[in-house]
Amino acid sequence: MKSTTRPLSPHLQIYSFKLHMAMSIFHRITGVALIVGTLLLVYWLVAAANGPEAYANAAGFLGSWFGLLLIFGWSVALFYHLCNGIRHLLWDAGQGFEIEQIRKSGIVVLAATAVLTVLAWILGLAI
Repeated sequence: MKSTTRPLSPHLQIYSFKLHMAMSIFHRITGVALIVGTLLLVYWLVAAANGPEAYANAAGFLGSWFGLLLIFGWSVALFYHLCNGIRHLLWDAGQGFEIEQIRKSGIVVLAATAVLTVLAWILGLAI
């Protein structure tokens, strides 16, 4: 057998961790979080369909500090995934691939996520 030396893929030690790398990982995590949040929404809807006692239990859980934390996390995941998905659509159209554009669009996604989450909670609490 002839031994050939083939080039290895660059290792993590070669690359420095950048914002777009973290955002790519977080996009996948928020996708999973949206599934969990949707299951929570289904729980609430099924409880509403099962009568006042089941709904009161679900409302009590969702109104607790832990339930509100889960709903807040779900809303952050929803807005992040939405904004980053729009960013990916622009990339699919062939736009925004310059290094500086990638960094700036990442910051815009993070800022839009924060603004949309805060607005949703302010408007939701006002109702």
